[in-house]
Amino acid sequence: MIAEKMKPYLKNNSAIRMMFEEGKRLAAEYGPENVFDFSLGNPNVPAPEQLKEVIREILEEEDPVYVHGYMSNAGFEEVRRAIADNLNQRFGTHFTEKNLIMTVGAGSALNVCLKTLVNPGEEVVVFAPYFLEYGSYVRNYDGVLVEVAPDMESFQLNLKDFAAKLSDKTKAVIINNPHNPTGVVYSEKTIRALAAVLEEKQKEYGHAIYLLSDEPYRELAFDGAKVPFVTHYYANTMVIYSYSKSLSLPGERLGYVVIPDEVEDSEDTIAAATIANRISGCVNAPSLIQLAVARCVDAQVDLDFYDRNRRTLYEGLTKLGFTCVRPEGAFYLWLKSPVPSEKEFVDAARKYNILMVPGSSFACPGYVRLAYCVSYEKITRSLPQFAKLAAEYSL
Repeated sequence: MIAEKMKPYLKNNSAIRMMFEEGKRLAAEYGPENVFDFSLGNPNVPAPEQLKEVIREILEEEDPVYVHGYMSNAGFEEVRRAIADNLNQRFGTHFTEKNLIMTVGAGSALNVCLKTLVNPGEEVVVFAPYFLEYGSYVRNYDGVLVEVAPDMESFQLNLKDFAAKLSDKTKAVIINNPHNPTGVVYSEKTIRALAAVLEEKQKEYGHAIYLLSDEPYRELAFDGAKVPFVTHYYANTMVIYSYSKSLSLPGERLGYVVIPDEVEDSEDTIAAATIANRISGCVNAPSLIQLAVARCVDAQVDLDFYDRNRRTLYEGLTKLGFTCVRPEGAFYLWLKSPVPSEKEFVDAARKYNILMVPGSSFACPGYVRLAYCVSYEKITRSLPQFAKLAAEYSL
């Protein structure tokens, strides 16, 4: 008999993953070229060539015991130093290797932070729409998830409802910028206003409230959009990152968490987070990919690929009469359902082998998410199918 704590997860298995499996089934039946799967944020852009060359160099030149062996639980010192130096150069920060912990992707980094910070019954605040795994992560440590209602006009942060949802039990707040699923980039004005609310509430409640800034899409910003580096605006910030998107390495599971010196009780927090990284079962982040990333910290995938996909899909769908949020970052398009039930709309799209994720999977019904990190040809071939879908609703 499985643990009682796991039973709700069986009932609420990820709709995104289920749609991904449906896509594989349809591809086998109709052929991959005839299935338009926009469900999973699985990058289609290849990893930079530099990364491949660096991996070959490491395997040929370095001691295998060093490359494939254990290291400090926080990760190789030289890797953390290289990343810290890169962040300092780009964002005017002053991190050292001690401020970084290498993790098994951003999901692991978030779990490390929550395990370090959250006591049973304490609250973690999230802004709808949000990646629903956040709720699972919070429940891992018997925390309480508190949802802030979305700003349906701009999909920037709804700070009025946010202030009302904070309480003496609030321990942490999670933001995701650039944003999954909407493609919105939270502006500097929004981040400053968020920080002001948090500063006020910290004083009111007499204890720290930690801001966890989840930033795996940080480099994927378009049309000149700037992604604020949040540690400049709020002291009790931890930055979570993953190389899954910027280097197209989702399966390699490499990320990190930055814990600045300005964080309250930073030495104990860093030490506790390093232990949390170990006792979570991961022990340390993958060694070979750590070493490879350290040698190409400035590398990134071809943003023009995503930008062309973004513009083609957004312009194509809006011309057909659909209402979409114009994406500024990440690789998602947030489309308003033409009927109140977006699940009904998702089901209708399946008739044309179009797979989208319902907004209720992100705690925001009435919209659907399309991941445009697919081939350009798939997007162009999908538009006639979207036209048939639009015709159903007389758009």
